[in-house]
Amino acid sequence: MIKKVIIVRSDDVEISQELESLVEHIKIQYKVDVTLVDYKDILDTAGESTLALLHLDDIKIKLFLKNHLNTKLQIGFIPTKENTRALASYGISKDIYNALDEAMDSDNISSVDVLVCNGEVVFTNVVIGDVHGLNYEHIQRQTFLTKIYNFYVNLKNLAFKDYTLTTHKGQTVQTAATGLMILEHNAKSGRYNIINEDISLHDGQLNAFVISPTSVFSYIYYLLTVAFYAKLSPNSLPKTLGFIKTSKLDITSVKPMDFMVDSTLMSAKEINLEVLKDSLTISIGKGVVENISTYAQVKDDKEIVKAQYLPKGEMKDLLLNESVPLFKKASAEDFKELFLLIKENAKPSSIFIVLMVLSTLLATTGLFQNSAPVIIGAMILAPLMSPIISLSMGVVRGESFLISTSIKTLTYGILTALIFSSIYTYFMPLSVLTDEMRGRLNPNILDLMVAIISGVAGAYANSKSEIAKSLAGVAIAVALVPPLSVTGIGIGWGDPGMTYGAFLLFTTNLVGITLAAAITFLVLGYAPIHRAKKGLVYTSVILTAVTIPLVISFAKAIEQNNIIAELNDATYIQNNKRIRLHVLHVNLNKDFPEIFLQTNSNTVLDNNDLRLLKADIEKLLEQKIFLNISTNTIVD
Repeated sequence: MIKKVIIVRSDDVEISQELESLVEHIKIQYKVDVTLVDYKDILDTAGESTLALLHLDDIKIKLFLKNHLNTKLQIGFIPTKENTRALASYGISKDIYNALDEAMDSDNISSVDVLVCNGEVVFTNVVIGDVHGLNYEHIQRQTFLTKIYNFYVNLKNLAFKDYTLTTHKGQTVQTAATGLMILEHNAKSGRYNIINEDISLHDGQLNAFVISPTSVFSYIYYLLTVAFYAKLSPNSLPKTLGFIKTSKLDITSVKPMDFMVDSTLMSAKEINLEVLKDSLTISIGKGVVENISTYAQVKDDKEIVKAQYLPKGEMKDLLLNESVPLFKKASAEDFKELFLLIKENAKPSSIFIVLMVLSTLLATTGLFQNSAPVIIGAMILAPLMSPIISLSMGVVRGESFLISTSIKTLTYGILTALIFSSIYTYFMPLSVLTDEMRGRLNPNILDLMVAIISGVAGAYANSKSEIAKSLAGVAIAVALVPPLSVTGIGIGWGDPGMTYGAFLLFTTNLVGITLAAAITFLVLGYAPIHRAKKGLVYTSVILTAVTIPLVISFAKAIEQNNIIAELNDATYIQNNKRIRLHVLHVNLNKDFPEIFLQTNSNTVLDNNDLRLLKADIEKLLEQKIFLNISTNTIVD
């Protein structure tokens, strides 16, 4: 039980009527002696029976606490308009009498850690450089337009500085960052940072967040997280943030660093941060007391350094000396391994030719059988993934060796497929156009989407060693082997239209896959944009040229779909005869649409009936048509 209260105030400020009333209230309500002292006085009073209540602003509270570190003095706070950070730091109520009740409650007394920065006590946080929204004091109260404005300003002012961070146990991190935020705890201090998770008052360690986006896109993701989601946890941080948990942290830089301690601007070439464990005895807020049991109690003084995504080496130099890249740049180690693999895969080999022959023969057989499972087997067997991915990397990096070698290998593969599929077809006694063949004769924009998705999948899978390469091989082969085999069938049959349609699909898919994979490698950081421009422009021009007939074909597909939707399962009555229609196919390659119909009727249809039916259909479609009708008479 508190038997004596010392109110610590500033002698250069007159005692207010509010303070006089508070003194009388304490004497009457709690039946204790009350003494007023100056904040500069050093108090040696100890024990559970005496409480020092600080009626000071934040700056003077810091000085008082600094002078009474590692003493047994029990300390509480009287809320004022000038000590909001101290109140927020320890979860103290802003209501003077609620705060007084909590301070006088012995159950709220607790030993707490104190963070000091260059010898100064820190209440909420230390911010070095620009943390771009991580310490917004009123982020939850910002309007949507304000958030958009701050988002734009932060993106525009993105700049990096070199930092060397050394922990208590000697771990060193050298990196480039836009800024750092350090706090010891965050109990009830949400208005000063957006860390969503309670960080302990009793673990003896500080928490440092290092903001270092390695690309514009990763930075935009970080800003969106901060500005609109506004919740971060040390256990699940975006890759733009590094995290260090230690009892002591020394931060140095080549040039003096501007930083803020509880929003007070300072500058130094070296910043020393240290947590003094259980160095003050504070009467903390009731809300914080209720959460104390959930705080982590660190017993082994374990340090945590999460710096694997922070820029180092070449990436660090790039951020310090050049503009921030639009896309993340892959590390030298990642690129070296992938580049060696891609370089090897670009070369032609006997294994590649054998697999190409087998997959082509298998696909051609499946096309004649009209068997999707057999065609899928050929897709899995096809080896075309390797040279296409190599070509994409060559395009994005401007590597002439990769481009020429990959094109050479692809040429061998294409010629092999065409030769073997056409010879196989020539000696095949079948000459029926199956549905699997017909489906690859009229490519459109949807087929281009297949190519793009396959290209993205192939590039991504090859850049990630943990993903099975066969998955990407299947995705890419889906768009290449069947149309190439159909092209060979067209050559074997001597059908120029069939050859053109299938080879257009193959060319579209080849160019689409190459461009999509190249852009994916660019996004993953395997080449700078200025180096990729030339190859991407050439590939885009070719793709644009190929896309023109695809757009025309897609328009025809829409018209075919509309005709089928209008006529399929429609019912007509001619001369008291009930006729039900079933559309078999629509050919738009003639002057007028050629519609292949099957009619179902319970009576035999004569020529007059069919002519009247044709007239009704032309009236419905508002255009002249060719009608190819097969009749089907249903006998009850």
